[in-house]
Amino acid sequence: MRRKFYTRDWELSARMTLTMFLLGLVYLFFVAFLWRIGLGVSGVVFFAGTLLLIQYFFSDRIALWGMGAKEVSEAEAPELHAMVARLAAQAGLPRPRVAISPLPVPNAFATGRSPRHAVVAVTQGLLDTLTPPEVEAVLGHELTHVANRDVAVMTLAAFFATVAGILTRMAMWGGFYGGYGRRRDEEGSGWLVVLLVSYLVYIVSFLLIRALSRYRELMADRGGAILVGRPSLLASALLKISGVMQRVPTRDLRQLEAYNAFFIVPALRAESIANLFSTHPPVEVRVARLAELEREMGLAAGT
Repeated sequence: MRRKFYTRDWELSARMTLTMFLLGLVYLFFVAFLWRIGLGVSGVVFFAGTLLLIQYFFSDRIALWGMGAKEVSEAEAPELHAMVARLAAQAGLPRPRVAISPLPVPNAFATGRSPRHAVVAVTQGLLDTLTPPEVEAVLGHELTHVANRDVAVMTLAAFFATVAGILTRMAMWGGFYGGYGRRRDEEGSGWLVVLLVSYLVYIVSFLLIRALSRYRELMADRGGAILVGRPSLLASALLKISGVMQRVPTRDLRQLEAYNAFFIVPALRAESIANLFSTHPPVEVRVARLAELEREMGLAAGT
């Protein structure tokens, strides 16, 4: 029987809506500024758009390649396939592809531009660390990302931030160091304004996108926990993954930093300054919300 796995969290939805609204205002300001100064940015927009389209259409292959993950058949991983198939059916989603990464660090991710092109991957470390019910709870979180089309949302949200970042580099290396030929002083001053505005847009966008990503993680926690029916299982999985992460050598964590946005728990130490700008909320916050959801669902903790 298909389970209704998504219920509205009005506070979370309001915060996410406000963040998206502010992000839209920032982008409108940026477009108006570029139009006002008459800057020819068609090449920049085309270049940034091409990069983001590549990311959008090939996000699944890029992520699998980066993590060394390989797709597995039902014969190779029958229990994992059964979990994914069961959860996808309950959520009313097409059955995604399944992959396993040989990494010993426990983690999981889902990617793909749409539910029909989705892939769910887990690391060998996750399978070795969690119990099967906890693995299923993690898979429920990842399938909620698929249902919410988070890859498409975050790709769109990042578009103008990417344009701003490229313009910032153009202004620095071109306007200041002659990358575009010799300019008159007034032209250099014009590029200084572009640099400052682009840098400001990039910083504000960076912070808003991080906030948007954190809200979407909380939504995925909620949807996945309801899909599985036991928020405490996901809370237990998050605590175990986070605990193991603190024992992983710093060098190994750094090698995984580029993929933190994909993971259910980022490859960061709890005391790391990078946690302030993480794409994920603190594990403690996520566990507290799951405990609250458990109470809402009328379940006794730990049963």
